[in-house]
Amino acid sequence: MQADDARYLKRKYKGGSLDVHPTEKALVVQYEVEATILGETGDPMLGERKECQKIIRLKSLNSNTDIASLARKVVEECRLISPSRLPEVEQLLFYLQNRKKSAEKKEKKQIKPRDLTPFEGMELDEEANINSIDDYVELLYEDIPEKIRGATLILHLARNPDNLEELLQNETALGALARVLREDWKQSVDLATTIIYVFFCFSSFSQFHGLITHYKIGALCMSIIEHELKRYDLWQDELQKKKKADILST
Repeated sequence: MQADDARYLKRKYKGGSLDVHPTEKALVVQYEVEATILGETGDPMLGERKECQKIIRLKSLNSNTDIASLARKVVEECRLISPSRLPEVEQLLFYLQNRKKSAEKKEKKQIKPRDLTPFEGMELDEEANINSIDDYVELLYEDIPEKIRGATLILHLARNPDNLEELLQNETALGALARVLREDWKQSVDLATTIIYVFFCFSSFSQFHGLITHYKIGALCMSIIEHELKRYDLWQDELQKKKKADILST
């Protein structure tokens, strides 16, 4: 589907089961996404349903947490959970609050991808939240400035290794990033650099190398580099011609 067809894409989200994460302080929401492509007249042309999972991590949850307040916050921030399920959320949070820590897995040694010098497109006026990933993906279907913003928010998530596993499960987000890079890299250097950096974060860990291969990011990067080198050569030629013209005119 082309970028300008995005306005004909209609998504419907349907909440499903809600449970606690087996090892982490988190809730697991199962939900269904129904994507329908509409024609110019508004008639559905193609539809697809997909079962998805969302993990809501509760890092602030401890023995002193006000469960009622936290439950309200979870329901308010996650549109997949109906307000009518507030009592259920409270029960699950109460269980997590009192669950023994014996089942917790050992803390993994974090290996963060090496820091790169921030560029203009990476600056944000808000903190990225893994629970808002669906909103960030929606931005990838907007104009270039919004695409840059969406990609930058996802990049800030990807720079934290704890988020990579969950991002890996979100095929919609990764597919959208790969599509935007493939279709729009000539329109914005910031956009292309940001998306490439997202996949670079995955490439820092060998278990994610299959992802890079699947979306053919390596070949795409080589095409981008080749194009930029050709542009550089053209600039150099134009600069030399201008210098010669200036010398002859003096």
